[in-house]
Amino acid sequence: MKWEEKTVLVTGGNGFLGTAVIDELEKKSPKKIISPSSKEIDLRINSNCKKVVQNVDIIIHLAGKGGGIGIMKEKPAEIFYDNIMISTQLIHEANCSNVEKFVALGTVCSYPKFSPIPFAEENIWDGYPEETNAAYGLAKKMMMVQSDAYRQQFGFQSINIIPTNLYGPNDDFGISTSHVIPAIIQKIHDAKKKNYNSIGMWGDGSPTRDFLFVQDAARGIILAAEKYNDSFPINISNEEEISIKELVALIAELMLFNGDIKWDTSKPNGQPRRCVSNKKAEEKFEFTPKVTLKDGLKQTIEWFNSQQ
Repeated sequence: MKWEEKTVLVTGGNGFLGTAVIDELEKKSPKKIISPSSKEIDLRINSNCKKVVQNVDIIIHLAGKGGGIGIMKEKPAEIFYDNIMISTQLIHEANCSNVEKFVALGTVCSYPKFSPIPFAEENIWDGYPEETNAAYGLAKKMMMVQSDAYRQQFGFQSINIIPTNLYGPNDDFGISTSHVIPAIIQKIHDAKKKNYNSIGMWGDGSPTRDFLFVQDAARGIILAAEKYNDSFPINISNEEEISIKELVALIAELMLFNGDIKWDTSKPNGQPRRCVSNKKAEEKFEFTPKVTLKDGLKQTIEWFNSQQ
């Protein structure tokens, strides 16, 4: 791909992942990067989608509404509606405007609740997502369906990337809206600041997850944009499975917190196991993560502390 000839639209470019993607994209020196904020242009409105895709060669679509288990339970309708409306209209208008390539970001929440470990792309249609993530996961699955349908009927060049759980600097650290790693970091920080000798965590700590550092994810997305052209969705991951209980202990160690961890088993655990295969990404566009979980957590905690 000759990036220097391409005008690239990055939706969600001011967000956590978007900031990292634009950093990677700038290394390629594209002709132009367009990245309006959600305040500047509301992509739930069709006329805005039509406007923003004009004279664009490549779209990297990261915009949407998501979050941790708390916000998923509290606002499933908003999450479903916003994601469906944005992706459906944006893909349609991109096709109408002859956009060369559409890079869509899916979610690991689309996988069935009970899927063989590690999650492989061929298993994504084998069952219903974990219930607390269903609205988000199914909205993103519909984006895959639309992407493939438009490829079949119109020859629309679109790909779907499914990252595992992301973390890193610039993430959302709000207790009620954040994902698990920033939520743990924030809770431990608050406990230390207030001299509390314990923190409370949802569930029993038994679920497992794997995590991908945000800069690694951004690099994988740009590699896929350059080299991957199949309609079938493809994962990017580090395949480093860890239980939530082990994760909390590791973050507590790195933050020098010696208090107790109290598990609230009246709260949901979420998906029992989640570890995503990176095999196809390595084969198809030579993506392998560079940052280990421990090193990535150190960088994330260091950034978080610098913001306090």
